[in-house]
Amino acid sequence: MDALLADSDTKEAYSIAYVCAVAASAGYAVATRHHDRDSIDLTIEAGESMRLKIDIQIKATVNLDGDGTTFRYALKQKNYDDLRIETQTPRILVVLHLPPEKEHWLTILDQELTLRNCAYWVCLTGLPVNDNQTSTTIDVPASNSFNTESLIELMRKSRSGRIS
Repeated sequence: MDALLADSDTKEAYSIAYVCAVAASAGYAVATRHHDRDSIDLTIEAGESMRLKIDIQIKATVNLDGDGTTFRYALKQKNYDDLRIETQTPRILVVLHLPPEKEHWLTILDQELTLRNCAYWVCLTGLPVNDNQTSTTIDVPASNSFNTESLIELMRKSRSGRIS
């Protein structure tokens, strides 16, 4: 009726909610950025003595095409360039795959809240420089489901400062 958010805003809000829910289920804190100047939307933080962190760029799309083992996603060139550089805190891209029909993105019932489809992660660190001006299409492995177990493993790997 009088919606204030565009579909792109809603997709962003759902992707944030997805990542926050996964982090909460693992017992991790999420810090948001007020300004996305470095292609980082969220930082997930763990406890223990090392205070592990992972920086995350989030995206959501209804168009995640693939062959069953790999999805193809066109990432803005600035994001590609920012996410491929070596940093002290590991960085990943998380892409939420939403159903094509907006009315299927979220269902709320008395006993259930369902945000449909799945998010996938990929680390771009070390990928090559390219001459693209607007975007680079990247491969996102279908096996890289972003869930509680994968996040715990990513945090474990972040101890070395590298995620692959």
